[in-house]
Amino acid sequence: MSDSFTVSLNKIIKDLSLKVLLSPVDPSQVLVSSSDVSFPGLELAGFLDFFDKSKILIFGSAEHTYLDRLSPKKRLEIIDKLLSFGPPAIIMTHGITPHKEMVDSAKKNFIHILSTSDKTSVFVASLVPYLNLQLAPRISRHGVLVEVCGEGLLITGDSGIGKSETAVELIKRGHRLIADDAVEIRKVSNKTLIGSSPSNIRYFVELRGIGIVNTRSIFGTGSVKGTGKIDVVVQLEDWEDWSQSKICDRIGINSEYIDILGNKLPFLRIPVKPGRNLAVIVEIIAINSRQKKMGQNAAKELLLNFGINYEQTNLSKQN
Repeated sequence: MSDSFTVSLNKIIKDLSLKVLLSPVDPSQVLVSSSDVSFPGLELAGFLDFFDKSKILIFGSAEHTYLDRLSPKKRLEIIDKLLSFGPPAIIMTHGITPHKEMVDSAKKNFIHILSTSDKTSVFVASLVPYLNLQLAPRISRHGVLVEVCGEGLLITGDSGIGKSETAVELIKRGHRLIADDAVEIRKVSNKTLIGSSPSNIRYFVELRGIGIVNTRSIFGTGSVKGTGKIDVVVQLEDWEDWSQSKICDRIGINSEYIDILGNKLPFLRIPVKPGRNLAVIVEIIAINSRQKKMGQNAAKELLLNFGINYEQTNLSKQN
């Protein structure tokens, strides 16, 4: 969690289709480390005590109009002070043409000037989530990530337990594969984890006895997805090992959670033995997860049918 990540300015330019107005150095060598952006208001007025040089500078209509009202000499003085801190880049919104003083100062301080025709609010609404994803804390987990009924399910378990076979059956039933074998997980907020596949194995699945198959080629582009939210973690466990060491919660009252990058996710252990249709079970897990988000809990409803208030039971207090 202490690791810090960066994204190159060159990648930002390509991914967000930005126009390059000034590129004094190779943009691939400029690394952005902050997911926040800066709107220089107080800074243009000369107050630079709390200026964060790691943030990209956004110049919209308000900032440009303010600079318009200044004399060229004063404008150059203010911009020089601002750019001397070395921010990663300046992005002009609304397709605004930067002042000559800004261009001259950017050349002197080796600062890129980029442009977009989007409105400031529209562009920032795209830029900040993009930076959050690119700079998010991340880990890699062995498992399979699938999107089932709109829910992201991370399926884990020992090698050979049936994760990939379950994923293929789910794809045949109309659901989508996000990652097989290795899942890259990024924390984009305190409530959201996003999973994806390493680019070199994306859309490939290993099936024992068959080998490597390309799910996109076999099932079509609608069967795969580049990234997806992780909502539930499902661990497949051998039936004999599981039954000898654990007591089965046959009602589903007790909720178990797992911590990934500081976020708590619902965690279910599913025993595996010949004859169990894991794809159907995973589908039910996804649908049940959606129902719980909507306030429906079958186990609680069942207890109420017997006149038992779940909130007053010891089980509720234990959870």
